Formats: sequence, structure tokens, C-alpha cells
Amino acid sequence: MYLQLRRPLVTALAMVLGVALVAPMAHADPQSAGSRRDRSQSKNKKEEAAKPPLYPNASRKSPETKASQKLIKQLQAMQEKYEKDDWAGVTVAADEIGANAAANAYDKSIAYSMAGNAASNLDDQNKAADYFAKAVAADGLDNDGHYSTMLNLAIILYQEEKYEESMKVLDRFLAETKSDKPDHIAIRGALLSSLNRNVEAAEVYKSLFEKNPSDKRMLMNAVSALQSADKFPEANVLMEDAYKRGMLTEQRELRSLYVGYMNAERWADAQKVIEDGEAKGILKPGPDLGRDLQVLAQNAYFEDKLAQAIALYQRAAPMMDDGEGYLNLAKVLDMDGKKAQAKDAAKKALEKGVKKPADAKLILSR
Repeated sequence: MYLQLRRPLVTALAMVLGVALVAPMAHADPQSAGSRRDRSQSKNKKEEAAKPPLYPNASRKSPETKASQKLIKQLQAMQEKYEKDDWAGVTVAADEIGANAAANAYDKSIAYSMAGNAASNLDDQNKAADYFAKAVAADGLDNDGHYSTMLNLAIILYQEEKYEESMKVLDRFLAETKSDKPDHIAIRGALLSSLNRNVEAAEVYKSLFEKNPSDKRMLMNAVSALQSADKFPEANVLMEDAYKRGMLTEQRELRSLYVGYMNAERWADAQKVIEDGEAKGILKPGPDLGRDLQVLAQNAYFEDKLAQAIALYQRAAPMMDDGEGYLNLAKVLDMDGKKAQAKDAAKKALEKGVKKPADAKLILSR
């Protein structure tokens, strides 16, 4: 039976749920460009144009992002609500613009995009996903806005545990943008893990880790996926290499390594990692470490290594949050003929509480 690992958090999707919104007034009729406001907007437009595209390899041809004259005032009013954090007002305005027969693709896309962000800020993620989907479907934003909105949609669907839907959106995003950014690829790994497609997830994370061998986050995600796929030897190879390079500096990381060793029945290697981690102060005394030491002790007992089993139980028992470690210690001491020590351990077992107090009392009665 494999030990249960607390699964490392899959790569954090620390992405801003919002797109760079283009002010609708920036695309007003050029005939009105004589005012200070128009000159300022023209300058902002030029600055935007000078920025490198977020998705330079996108197959989609970026459309001309121009608001219709009939909707400019409504879009401007909506933008003002957005800037004032009037999220409910933004969603109402977006619905009105979307239902307006005069609204073009850009009007609808920018309105629904802002509404998606507003709904997300209101913590209505289902509604946010609906708005982002409408913004993408309207197909009126430039490539930066269009694909940022598509990515937002994939992330929100992921957060809402709609993994199949999220994967469909993300695969479209990756296919159309041809993005090879690690953060984008890592989202696919997270989705594959969530869909229990752990072998595929592991390949994604391994590929990312190979490209950046110092990225411990990708290492741990790859190991987690491999362990979930019962590929412990392969996970151990990754962890061993990282251990030798001094990358494993946290308790959960060392535990992942030594539990992998235990599952592969490499008991001596597991014990060595634990002792090294304790010596370096990485592994702290506590119930988890106590239970893991007890597993080592049980294996030593089954291999008839009573002295080693006793030593390991003696280390494990004080850390555990119940008396089971002391009871096991008492049984092994009793078997080894150390009656006085066995009774002392049995007393401590009863003090901490055990499932079968009769077993401890039997040792005390001898």
C-alpha cells in the first residue's frame, strides 16, 4: 500500500483576471480630433501601438478596433462606471450595449470584456465566464484584448472546476496564439492533472522543468503528476537529482522524496534523507514525521531488525498525536525481552490514548 502524500499545489495561476482595456473614445471619428482630449487620446493610441504585441505569432488577423458613433457615449459612460468600481453598473451597461441593434463587434466585445472583469470583482465567476465567452464570440477586439479575454475565460472555468470546458478554451488559445510561454503551458498541465490525465500532465511539467532546471515549482508539479500516475521510480529520479543539486529546502519537498523512496521500498535511502533533513533543521518534529518514522520502524520489525525498529519507534512515538507509536514500541520491547521498558511505553500509550487499550493493559499485567 502506498503512503498518502499531501499533493503539492499545482502551479499557482497568479494571473490578473483583467485585460488591458482600450478606451472606446480613442477610436472616435478623426474629424473631431482637434480638441485636447482627442490629441491626448491620439497620443495614448500611438503609445499602445508602440508596445510589442502580447501574441506576435497569432494566426488571427487583428481587426480594426473602432467603436460605432452611435454607441460612443454609452461606452464612455460604461468606462466611467468601470473606473469608479461600479461593477453592477458596468454589467447593466454591458447588457444594454449587447442588446443594442446598432452595436458592432467591437462595441459588444469591449462591453462584455469589461463586464467580465466587473462580474469577477463581484465574485460571480459563472457570470464572468459568460461575459468573457460573449466577448470572445463577438470577435471585435484586437489580438491582445481578444486572446487575453480568452485566457481569462479559461482560467475562470478552471477555478470553477469546469475542467473540460476550460481545456477546450485553452487548447484553442494555444493553437491560435502559438504561445510557448511557460505560464500558459503550465495552465494546461494543471488542467491535465485536474482531469486525472497525470501522465500527460507530467510530460508537460517535465518539459517546462527541462527548459528551466532551476524552476522548483515545475519540478514539484512534475513529481506530483508522476506520483499520481504511480510512476514512483521516475518521480524519484527527478527528486534525487534535485536533492543532489541542493534544490530541496522545504519539509514538504524532502517528504516527497523520502515517501517516494518508501513506496519504492528503498527504506535505507528514506531513513538517510530523514536524518539529513533533521540534522539540517528542515524536518521538524511533528505528527507527520512521527507517522513516517513509524512506517520505517514497522518495516524494520518485519525484517526482524528489532534493535532498529525499537530505535525508530522511540523517535516516532513522542511526535505522534496519539499513543499508537508507544503501543507499538511496547510490543516490540516486550518481544525483545525488555519488560520494564515495555511497561513504561505501555503506560505512555494509555496516557496518550490508543484504539485498543486492552493491548497496553495486557503488557502491563505481565
